[in-house]
Amino acid sequence: MLQDYNNILVPIDGSKNAELAFNKALEVAKRNKAHLHLVHVVDERAFQNLSSFDAKMIEEITESSKKTLEKYLKKAKDFGLDGTDYSIEYGSPKVVIAKDVVGKLKIDLIMMGATGLNSVERFLIGSVTSFVTRVAKCDVLIVRTDLDNK
Repeated sequence: MLQDYNNILVPIDGSKNAELAFNKALEVAKRNKAHLHLVHVVDERAFQNLSSFDAKMIEEITESSKKTLEKYLKKAKDFGLDGTDYSIEYGSPKVVIAKDVVGKLKIDLIMMGATGLNSVERFLIGSVTSFVTRVAKCDVLIVRTDLDNK
């Protein structure tokens, strides 16, 4: 039986793998006539131990994320996916992607890169991708580059 997808989520973290996942998601969303939702998660925990931390840092990161997501949104619209939208969420990327956004938006497919930007976090607390594949209550498609296989 062929699976139809209606709501596709693509986490965007600024990495090359996230961009590759987005590009593939464009095709899948168009083929399925699906809604495409992009999400960027600001992990506030990363700033808690900084002595110079203030709310302005979060605002700057949010504004930078918004600019990046707007570029992706334009590309999706140029591709013919007018219903594409995005959100900027706050918290643990693992939980926000695998649980919170999936439930809130009735996501039935997550498409994400095999690895993101932060190799230190991956070493210390585990891969976001690994967690999402284990915990999400929907299908997860992992997009790999040739470099991932070396």
